[in-house]
Amino acid sequence: MVTLKAHILPHPDLQPPGCRGSPDNAACEGFFGRLKTEMYYGRKWSGITPEKFMQQVDAYIRWYNERRIKLSLGAVSPKMYRQQCGLE
Repeated sequence: MVTLKAHILPHPDLQPPGCRGSPDNAACEGFFGRLKTEMYYGRKWSGITPEKFMQQVDAYIRWYNERRIKLSLGAVSPKMYRQQCGLE
């Protein structure tokens, strides 16, 4: 019996979107790698409730999308950049 994986491996152009290593997934993998490095690793999470953990993840995502300084945007936050462009 031939598995789907065995059939796809010789044909990378047939790889479904979202599979590990798929170029469609690169932005997500980059973001979650940064999230784990900057927010998750190096902290003690024992005793933290799932609700509190999700609040921490939500706070990080809000910071990432709104307040972090990004050099490629002229050393301003994404929110400030959108405001400067008249998009908000």
